[in-house]
Amino acid sequence: MNNEYVDMAERLTPDLIRTKVSPVGTVEVIADAEALHGWKVTESGTADQLRARSFSKGDQAIIDFGDHQVGYLTLSLQSVEARADSPVRLKLTFGEMPCEMAENFDEYNGWLDRSWLQDEIINFDTVPGTYTLPRRYTFRYLKIEVVSPARKFKVAFPDMFVTTVTSGDVACVPELPDGLPADLREMDRIAVKTLQDCMQTVFEDGPKRDRRLWIGDLRLQALANYETFNQFDLVKRCLYLFAGLRLEGGQVGACVYERPEPAGDDIYLYDYSLFFISTLHDYYLASQDRETLVRLWPIALEQIHLSLERLDERGIVTDDPSWYCFTDWHEDLNKQTPAHAVLIYGMKNGLALAEELKLDAEAAFIREQITRVTDAAMAYLWDPAQGFFVSGSERQISWASQVWMVLAGVFRRDENAALLDRLFAADPAVRPMTPYMYHHLVEALIVAGRKEKALEQIRAYWGEMVRDGADTFWEVYQPADKKNSPYGSNLINSYCHAWSCTPTYFIRKYFA
Repeated sequence: MNNEYVDMAERLTPDLIRTKVSPVGTVEVIADAEALHGWKVTESGTADQLRARSFSKGDQAIIDFGDHQVGYLTLSLQSVEARADSPVRLKLTFGEMPCEMAENFDEYNGWLDRSWLQDEIINFDTVPGTYTLPRRYTFRYLKIEVVSPARKFKVAFPDMFVTTVTSGDVACVPELPDGLPADLREMDRIAVKTLQDCMQTVFEDGPKRDRRLWIGDLRLQALANYETFNQFDLVKRCLYLFAGLRLEGGQVGACVYERPEPAGDDIYLYDYSLFFISTLHDYYLASQDRETLVRLWPIALEQIHLSLERLDERGIVTDDPSWYCFTDWHEDLNKQTPAHAVLIYGMKNGLALAEELKLDAEAAFIREQITRVTDAAMAYLWDPAQGFFVSGSERQISWASQVWMVLAGVFRRDENAALLDRLFAADPAVRPMTPYMYHHLVEALIVAGRKEKALEQIRAYWGEMVRDGADTFWEVYQPADKKNSPYGSNLINSYCHAWSCTPTYFIRKYFA
C-alpha cells in the first residue's frame, strides 16, 4: 500500500445525494414464454390501494418503485383489527428484474455466492413503528411476504419509501440537442441512469453485485462521465486507489475494495493493468489536471515495463496457462492477440503522456517498443491470406482480435475499415458476448470511419435491451440467448452495470 496515494483518494470521497422515492403501485409477475427470462409484469394495484390494504399470514405483494433504485428501504408498520401482541415477521425479496420476483432463490445453483441474491427475513418487534433497513439494496421490485402474525391482528404498511444514494448529480448532465431521434434519447436516458446508479463513493461496477471498483469498468464509466456528469474528482479518487493498492510486483490490480478499509484484491488481468494508462490518459485530456498526471505517471510507465516482460522471443504476448486476460466473457475466446493489441493501445496512450510531460528518454523508449510490438503483430499474428489477425496456437479468428487491432491503430484508417467490412461479412463464430465487448466494436467502427455502421450496432444491441424492458443497461446480454449468464444463472447477473453505460458516450460525442 502506498499510503500517500490512498490518503489522497480518501480525501476525494464524495458526499452522496439522497432522494426519497415512493412506490407507484403493485404488480403481478406472470409466466410468459415470449417475455425476457420467461416472465412478464402486469399492474395489479395503485400505491393508495397498497397503503389501505391489510395483510394476514401468507399474504404477499410485489411492489413497483417505477424505476431502478439504489438505496435504503424505510417501512412503516401498523396493526389492524387488534393491537399487535407479537413481532411481525416478513420475508423481503428485492429484484432488479421480474425473474427475481418469480423464481425461487433457494433453488439457485450458480457459481457466485447466493448471498448476493437480495432476500431477508426480518422481525419487527414494535408495531406500530417505522424502520429503515441498514443494508443498501438495488431494485425496482420489492416482494413482501407476511410470515406472521398468525392469529389476532393484521399488518398494514401506511408508508414505504426508498432513500436513493448516488454521487452523480443529474442536474449537471447537459441537455441533448433538439432533433435527436426518440430512440437515441431513450437509450441516452437509460445509459445516464445506469451510470448514475453506479456512481457511489467510487465508480462501482454494479450496485447489486460485487459493488467493487474494477478498472476495466472504470475506464468506460469515466468516458461516459466526461460527456455527462463531469465528476472529475470521482475519477481521480479511483485512479489514486488503484495506484495506492497495487499488487506486490507493482502491477495495477484488476479491482479494489473500499470497506472496511481500502484494500486491493489479488486479481491481476493483463489488459486491465494496461487500462490504468488509458484511464489516466483520458482523464488528463478531459480535465487537464497536470498535477495528477505528474503524480501518477510513474505508475503508468511501470505498467508498460511490467507488461513488456510477458513478450516471448518473437515479441508476442506469451499465451500459456500462467496468465489471465479478460477481453470478454467468452469461454472459447483466445486472448493472445487482443492482449497484444491492448499492449500497443496502452503504449500509445503512454507515449502521448510522456510527450505531454516532455520526457524525451521515456518517449523514445515507448516509441521503440511500439514499433517492435507492432512489427511482431504483423509478422506473426496477421494472416494475409485470410485477411484477419489470428490468435493462439490454433490461429483463431475472433471479433475481439480484429476489433482490438483496429483500436490499436496497427493499420491506416482505410485498411481498418476494410478489415471490419470483412469481419462483418465473414462473421466468425467467436462473437462479442457482453456490452463491454460491444462498446469496443462500436468504438472500432467509429475509429475506422464507419459511423453509420456503429450507430446500427448501438440500435441493434442496446436498443434491443430497451425493447426487452431495461430500466438500466445490463452486464450480460445476448439477443440470441437472453438467459445467458457467465455465472450459471440469470438471477445473479447484474442488471445495472458499469460497462453498459456507454451509449450516452457515443450518442453525445458522435451523434448528437
